[in-house]
Amino acid sequence: MTLTLYNTLSRRQEPFETVEPGKVKMYYCGVTVYDYCHLGHARACIVWDVVRRYLQFIGYEVRYIQNFTDIDDKILNRARQEHSSMEAVADRFIKAYFEDMARLGIKEADEYPRATHTMNGIQRLIHDLENKGFAYPSDGDVYYAVRQFSEYGKLSGRKLEDMQAGASGRVDVEDPEYQRKRDKVDFALWKAARPGEPAWESPWGAGRPGWHIECSAMVRDRLGDTIDIHAGGEDLIFPHHENEIAQSEAVTGKPLARYWLHNGMVKVDGNKMSKSLGNFTTIRDLLDRGVEPMAVRLFVLMAQYRTPIDFTDEAIADKTNAWHTLKEGLLFGYQYGKQLGWEVEINNHPIPNPYIERFQEAVNDDFNFPSGLTVLFELAKQLHREGNILVHQGKTEIPADELKIQWQTLVTLAKVLGLEAKPEVQTSANNGLSDAEIEDLIEQRQAARKARNFAEADRIRNQLQAQGINLIDSADGTRFVKTKNS
Repeated sequence: MTLTLYNTLSRRQEPFETVEPGKVKMYYCGVTVYDYCHLGHARACIVWDVVRRYLQFIGYEVRYIQNFTDIDDKILNRARQEHSSMEAVADRFIKAYFEDMARLGIKEADEYPRATHTMNGIQRLIHDLENKGFAYPSDGDVYYAVRQFSEYGKLSGRKLEDMQAGASGRVDVEDPEYQRKRDKVDFALWKAARPGEPAWESPWGAGRPGWHIECSAMVRDRLGDTIDIHAGGEDLIFPHHENEIAQSEAVTGKPLARYWLHNGMVKVDGNKMSKSLGNFTTIRDLLDRGVEPMAVRLFVLMAQYRTPIDFTDEAIADKTNAWHTLKEGLLFGYQYGKQLGWEVEINNHPIPNPYIERFQEAVNDDFNFPSGLTVLFELAKQLHREGNILVHQGKTEIPADELKIQWQTLVTLAKVLGLEAKPEVQTSANNGLSDAEIEDLIEQRQAARKARNFAEADRIRNQLQAQGINLIDSADGTRFVKTKNS
């Protein structure tokens, strides 16, 4: 069961082989912090969170870096609108980012470098490019000489001739930046200081970095010349990732990344998400209106990560129902474990079994999480069925020790996908029934059944079950079993 990945660079699926055996160096192009994170960010962050979790599950030691772009025109524009500062805007939305991701159950990266904290590395990389003839200064700016890098376009598949022709109708020859370039396809590595904007001193004068050079420098500083996985949304393939390759590989002479992975985009009701269309949906707006975080994770993971997905009310309702099915299975051990004679503990390394093998076989095919999830749903439905049998017949069809393995397997595999459920904590308000009170309710239920008032009988059963008290009907009468520490 070899892990194979679709590599955007080669345009084919390849066996996964790391630079250093047993270790993965992974970088995800993070967010520009000028606003709250939206559904597109949710998809990307969930996908790469689960990729990291899965790599760890199959035995890799993963170092996962995710950056923040905290100097950008959009951030500066927001600061002007709010009569604030770039730092204040960035800090506010970085804080909001962590709040939103925690609600979605996303594990924190090993490190979150910021562009403004990497200025030495950025300037060093630009200096190296200049010394090697790939960069040139011009009136306080520094530009990358694209034609000097013969492999430019290898990631996106674009050709310089096409890019030049495509740009011919959009370039404003009066634009000062255009006039400072030697070639219209060149891009900025360093931008001269503008009035009222933050600036850093450099060998080329006061200014700030271009966007593309920031990630190249952060990868180099935190992970080295060549990493295993460089991840991001497919909208970053060109120009951002293409330019990263040109910058980094021109200096090191080595591949920047062995595997380039890109997630697909999110649409809303079939349309591109935008504020002008009124369909711009932030993570916190979505969760604040009652959508369950685990349903959002399922919405993302039940689609192949490279394909586009369409967010609709129907889709999230469907994934909410799917989550409730999984949740029932995940709570099985807490609800019935003691009754089955278990010690209810989570074993993060359950005994190898066919379910785990099938899950790995599915996910090893280019992180095919939808196929992996079919194994989880199979386990959850089977556990739900056995729970019903236990409640009504006082015993299960599948042996208790086998059910324990199935439950622990489900919990373990769900955790790989970041899907977790915990039993509700009982309070004195819902956990104070004495045995006599329970027996009284059982008598009321029996009277209702004799009167053929089955709705009332079901209401009483459900009332008790909600408090962790299961009723078991048999020829000898009805007895109760307390679970959930009732």
